[in-house]
Amino acid sequence: MSEPEAPTIQSSAAEVWGLKEIRYGPKDNKKAFKVITQNFNGPCSFIAICNILILRGDIVIEPRERKSVSYEFLSQLVAESLLLRSPEVDISDALSIMPLTQRGMDLNPVFTSPTAFRPGGSGGELKLFQHVGIKLVHGWLVDPGSQEATALERSPDYDAAAALIAEVDHFTHGQFVVEENPFEDEGEGAQANAASPSSSSAGPSSSSGAAAGLSQEQQGKVADAIAVREFLQHTQSQLTYHGLFQLASTLEPGELVALFRNSHLSVLLKVGEDSAEGVGAGLYTLVTDQVFIKEPSVVWERLEDVDGGWSTFVDSEFVRASPAGGDFAGQTAEDTLRAMEVLEQQFQDMDMGDASADHELARQLQAEEEYHARQAQEAYLKKQKRLNSMRAEAQPKPQKKKSRDCIVM
Repeated sequence: MSEPEAPTIQSSAAEVWGLKEIRYGPKDNKKAFKVITQNFNGPCSFIAICNILILRGDIVIEPRERKSVSYEFLSQLVAESLLLRSPEVDISDALSIMPLTQRGMDLNPVFTSPTAFRPGGSGGELKLFQHVGIKLVHGWLVDPGSQEATALERSPDYDAAAALIAEVDHFTHGQFVVEENPFEDEGEGAQANAASPSSSSAGPSSSSGAAAGLSQEQQGKVADAIAVREFLQHTQSQLTYHGLFQLASTLEPGELVALFRNSHLSVLLKVGEDSAEGVGAGLYTLVTDQVFIKEPSVVWERLEDVDGGWSTFVDSEFVRASPAGGDFAGQTAEDTLRAMEVLEQQFQDMDMGDASADHELARQLQAEEEYHARQAQEAYLKKQKRLNSMRAEAQPKPQKKKSRDCIVM
């Protein structure tokens, strides 16, 4: 039997998450809370659930001076909250899915409703959200007036859409997925032209047509699959402008929900006019990237477009952020190796008998941290410079007319 592999520096650090203090609550009665930050590829689903429970006051991180938390610590708090919330309800499905949140959740969004998800796997994921009383939403919605809408009525969720594409690829002998455009005409005309191959189809078999010999039902599925594939390709951020509008119009001001987007779950808050300051009312996601753990002014990110190109960071008062640009400034959790709290927690769990070994480990960690922090800071400053330039171009100029151009398994 081989010896078990020693944990790497990265895997050890990923076992705990740093805490960041923010202020949250009604405009005139904000309170201090410690939210959980995300490092590496941590369980965003579980962290989002915990942060909503924290901000609602359903779970409390104690003692107040605590700087980091582990999955075991948080899972116990969530389980206790579940039992207190539903003492007479069978929550076994929700409890059984909690260990799986460390690897991600099997969520299947429906493309026609911002609050609709089909059960994935055992369905325990949706039960977990139901029992903790957290609304799960998404903005991956098809516009009812678009060409893809009819096809997506027949394949209304991601799993059904993926299954349709796989089925069509199977009975077209692998040509559908391989070829960028297997038929000349797409959308509504695809079914009528399914028997006519594209002139760009590869290989000698092009003359017979990729859809030759298909039944009427199969040709209809080909037409639907083309429309579905177009929709998936053009909405890779898993957010559409129709979806943004639906979220803004259906959510209640002050309501904390879990937003599914970009194969990721985040905390979403709708801020109303009466609570808005600085940047103004709108949709905001809680910033949990650990690179911002030392940036008190970076608390929320305004959800303004589907690709994040016009993102605006704000503080607890929803006033535009003024980052200090310290060692932990950056864009994403992957831009830095770890926060100092992780290092402190790691040292607490280590045998401190060998002082020289500890000192060497600390030196290596610090060197790696400084290197990645410099990279993170440079990336952050470049992004800010680009955004400032774009905003400056959008400002009105004298005597000139103003112009201006959010894991699927």
